[in-house]
Amino acid sequence: MRYADPSANRDLLGNRTLLFIFICAFALVTLLQQILYSKSYIKRYFEFYKEPLEFNSTRCLELRQEILEVKVLSMSTLSRCCNAPSFLFTTQKNTPVETNLRYEVESSGLYHIDQEIFKMFPKEMPYYRSQFKKCAVVGNGGILKNSGCGKEINSADFVFRCNLPPISGIYTTDVGEKTDVVTVNPSIIIDRFHKLEKWRRPFFSVLQKYENASVLLPAFYNVRNTLVSFRVKYMLDDFQSRQPVYFFHPQYLSSVSRYWLSLGVRARRISTGLILVTAALELCEEVHLFGFWAFPMNPSGFFITHHYYDNVKPKPGFHAMPSEIFTFLRMHSRGILRVHTGTCNCC
Repeated sequence: MRYADPSANRDLLGNRTLLFIFICAFALVTLLQQILYSKSYIKRYFEFYKEPLEFNSTRCLELRQEILEVKVLSMSTLSRCCNAPSFLFTTQKNTPVETNLRYEVESSGLYHIDQEIFKMFPKEMPYYRSQFKKCAVVGNGGILKNSGCGKEINSADFVFRCNLPPISGIYTTDVGEKTDVVTVNPSIIIDRFHKLEKWRRPFFSVLQKYENASVLLPAFYNVRNTLVSFRVKYMLDDFQSRQPVYFFHPQYLSSVSRYWLSLGVRARRISTGLILVTAALELCEEVHLFGFWAFPMNPSGFFITHHYYDNVKPKPGFHAMPSEIFTFLRMHSRGILRVHTGTCNCC
């Protein structure tokens, strides 16, 4: 006859208890790290971002000349490495029919451009170098919440947005509504709209909120993205929409990744925001960034949500967002672009 051990389920400092203690300790340490991490970055932010309060007129002219020289050098470098006016999108000019187009990340994979796919491409790039006076690239950072930057964003000549963010209703005051190009990550279509196999009209309704904005997709990033990106074009054609659909050229994406890697941005994948900023630097005379912030505190030390519309965190280790943000701040300090991190008082 076997007898049950009365202490078998009590787990006095056993495995389950120790695991619980470990999880609690890990959570506490992580929270403290986030607080210290944010304060450290905020301190560095002010080191990069602060502007001298007093200038004499001679020094002012010298600084303006230095800024102009830096801008010319930066544009020249980007033109040689990336060339957005020629290669930002796949076009009939840069991707002729019968081309075997190499994917960005699956370098051994090729996509054969037949006549049907070729017809999807615009004849040539719709934008040219320095076409727009003032551009706004709008990220989705929580720093935009309660910023009141909507009017200033709307006042730009051209507005880029990332991955179908909400812009209507309660968000308009902070983020504006004007949109000229909006990117769509195919994972959104796959996860939220079932690859457009059924949920075509709900996705169409979402795109209509951006009116006639061009829709930009990374169809040739990898094999998984291709068909679902093409379905966006087919769907809009079926609904007789006038919204243009463009596809990132994989050569452009590869060139941009190599460019920023050479400048110290090391990540498995640079963000869509950084890709759009890179393009804007070639297409626009002035580039203004809104909603680009990757820290749980704003520059004043107050906690903020990750996005202006939710607090869902990205997968860790995929993007190098802190590195990207400090790259933008260094560019801001050199007069190459303008990073907006406070409230706006436009118009």
